[in-house]
Amino acid sequence: MAKYNIAVMKGDGIGPEIVDEALKVLDAVGEKFGHEFVYNEVLIGGAAIDATGECLPRATVDACMASDSVILGAVGGPKWDSQPPANRPEKALLGIRKALGLFANLRPATLYAPLADACPLKPERIKDGLDLVVVRELTGDVYFGEKHRDEDGTGHDDMNYSVAEVERIAHRAFQMARQRRNHVTSVDKANVLETSRVWRETVERIAAEYPDVTVDYMYVDNASMQLVTNPGQFDVILTGNLFGDILSDEASCITGSIGMLPSASLGETSRGMYEPIHGSAPDIAGQNVANPIATILSVAMMLRYSFDLATEADAIETAVNSVLEAGHRTGDIAKPGEKRVTCSDMGTLIAQAI
Repeated sequence: MAKYNIAVMKGDGIGPEIVDEALKVLDAVGEKFGHEFVYNEVLIGGAAIDATGECLPRATVDACMASDSVILGAVGGPKWDSQPPANRPEKALLGIRKALGLFANLRPATLYAPLADACPLKPERIKDGLDLVVVRELTGDVYFGEKHRDEDGTGHDDMNYSVAEVERIAHRAFQMARQRRNHVTSVDKANVLETSRVWRETVERIAAEYPDVTVDYMYVDNASMQLVTNPGQFDVILTGNLFGDILSDEASCITGSIGMLPSASLGETSRGMYEPIHGSAPDIAGQNVANPIATILSVAMMLRYSFDLATEADAIETAVNSVLEAGHRTGDIAKPGEKRVTCSDMGTLIAQAI
């Protein structure tokens, strides 16, 4: 029996609810396929501030470093808005990514056939379906640049990328494309930004090492338009931290709900961090109405990318599709008048379908 040690950071808002359902599904996988998943629950974000005064305690970092992989729910909420910038719950995300050396964020966006009616685009826009993955660089760009404010109130944010940072994320994107449909679209703003010119020049050089992969280039404004006019053209979208943050959220809306999109953050080792792309949704926390599917699909990504358990990952994805095919819906993906299931019900249905 294979044994895997997983650090679990449930976080804030709906985080504990959705993570509980993901673990329920993971336990069903373990029972069916003969694996043992051992969970070590640690604190992050607002929950950590309440308990320790720090958004990212040293004990949490140590537990994650000692684990085979990491599951995260969501962090943040208005309760902690008064915290200083360095101790806000969202700061913990940047801190744990840095501590774990995570530089590649994979955000797949798939429109499940049973949810075609939930897609806000006209049917002709999605006739080719939607099955793409955004490969977003995580450690550079304006989020990590120097920041300051002048005495007159003018704000400054330094946007920068090194060649090495672009090289490693580009390799990850081209390798991902080889596992999919051999097509990479690199997104930048090279007509305006020097950072983007470095990005494009580096990607063009790396692309020559992958002659079997088709590559094209788009400015970010065009890419955002193309996502809603012809999303089926995309396979792997390679882009920086800022643009990837925005484009992946846009892609999530095409799937019918942000509650459907998982993500994986990876580094040089097999250990990754897996989380839904949505936030903590404090307005519905504790009501058992959240959609746990994004978190459940994040667990599938963990099985695939950290543990090399592709069959088990397929089992989760197939179970999600079968439950949707059967007509079960949480509130965010239900049509008016359609019966809705609770967060815990959805987790149980998917676990039973494994």
